[in-house]
Amino acid sequence: MSTTQTRSAKDPKPSDAVEVATGEAESSAGPKPSGIKGLIDWVLHSKPVRVFQNYGNNGGPLLASGMSYQAVFAIFAALAAAFSIFGLALAGNPQLQAAIFEQINTSVPGLIGPNGAIHPDALTSATPALGWTGVIAIAGLIFTAVGFLGSTRSAIRLIFNLPGPKTNFVLLKLKDFGLAIAFAILLLISAALSIASSSALGFVFGLFGWDQSSVAGQVIARIIGLVVVYIFDTVVLAGVYRILSGVPIPFRQLAPGAALGAVVMGVLKVLGSSLLGGATSNPLLASFAVIIGILIWFNLICQVLLIFASWIEVSMQDAHIDPRNLTPEQAEREALQAEAEAHRTALAAQRTQVAAELERAHGLRRTNLRRALRRLDRELAREPAAAVIEPSSSATPPEVARG
Repeated sequence: MSTTQTRSAKDPKPSDAVEVATGEAESSAGPKPSGIKGLIDWVLHSKPVRVFQNYGNNGGPLLASGMSYQAVFAIFAALAAAFSIFGLALAGNPQLQAAIFEQINTSVPGLIGPNGAIHPDALTSATPALGWTGVIAIAGLIFTAVGFLGSTRSAIRLIFNLPGPKTNFVLLKLKDFGLAIAFAILLLISAALSIASSSALGFVFGLFGWDQSSVAGQVIARIIGLVVVYIFDTVVLAGVYRILSGVPIPFRQLAPGAALGAVVMGVLKVLGSSLLGGATSNPLLASFAVIIGILIWFNLICQVLLIFASWIEVSMQDAHIDPRNLTPEQAEREALQAEAEAHRTALAAQRTQVAAELERAHGLRRTNLRRALRRLDRELAREPAAAVIEPSSSATPPEVARG
């Protein structure tokens, strides 16, 4: 028996009917417009335009503004908590401490430095958390820092048109705390890689007798540093999109989105001083120019974060992947509900038309219309109400599930 015969032997599903109807609609749409109209149509349906439409329609700019505002408090709280706990350990390794400061300044220009928002001595001389007072203070700082991760999760899920997770609040906070520790470990690894790459570069230059302070040496060192930062940003973005948000994103859509987002973030970091220099040079803002610059910077980064979340969401739409992670039974039930809702809408429209004709009809025609109206009322009463489809509790992407 052929594949066509096998398919025809199966019972048709509502989802099959929807696909057939969509195909017929596309085939009957006629030839695509040409000329200026065709160019406009192509631009409107291009992926970048759809990404920004999805980003704007879901309140992306407003979400990014709220995230950036909370990020300012979170970064100061995170640094205060981290150096209060691990300050003594870092004080014994000045090279690692300098690499961490450089890595943080690359991610947030102007945050740490003699003229930055935080002087390095203020961090290195932080008093360790001793006693109940110190523990409570550190707990408050950690809760503030972790709160930013919760806001980021909610914003990304809104970009994907998903409700908030139904996980217990305490478990969510524990998850955020674990992710914060993971990001801190990644920062340490990135700083260690920066130190290792500089040492390896000095060793290679020494073998060939080259001057590491030459222009070529500085360019190579800068390129290696940017590659390390790019890898760090890609891993962090992938973790934010997939693990923090809890959205089941397949790797095929996740990897390009995280990689492109890291490229844009890298460009922003390279141009960070130039971008913020003009915004903070206003003499009216001199007293708090650094804080204004950091707030602007976080707004740019949060917008990039959400724009590429929208890119991933549009990529999943193009691949016909539902981010709600419905099971086949749930998807079939949703298709049945869509068909039932369409049938109910058609009955309601027909009833409205019959009721309007009934007001103008006379004699036998009026009697027939009354009978038709009662029949439509009975059919509408028999139509079941649409139930809410809950997404699957599993957060395994389709590609992983198939494995």
